[in-house]
Amino acid sequence: MAQQTDVKAKSLGSSGVIFEGRTRVKGMIIAPTSSAGNVTIADGGTNVFAVQTVANGEAFNALIPADGILFSTNVTVTLVNTSVTVFYG
Repeated sequence: MAQQTDVKAKSLGSSGVIFEGRTRVKGMIIAPTSSAGNVTIADGGTNVFAVQTVANGEAFNALIPADGILFSTNVTVTLVNTSVTVFYG
């Protein structure tokens, strides 16, 4: 099976841009803080994926099957009481 593309990673502790341009999100590591929170990932302002976290929870993986989620414009994350590492490519 041929490799589709190199996989890259970017970590954020506050809301921001993961990648500008077309890419696929392959997975995430989400680390909650002492308060309940959430992670929302958007493509050009359209929410595509969201997950809520519990207070004092352990970091966990959000694995996305097959080729991942296609983002046509960019990958931006909104973080509330969490940090995230996003794998994309």
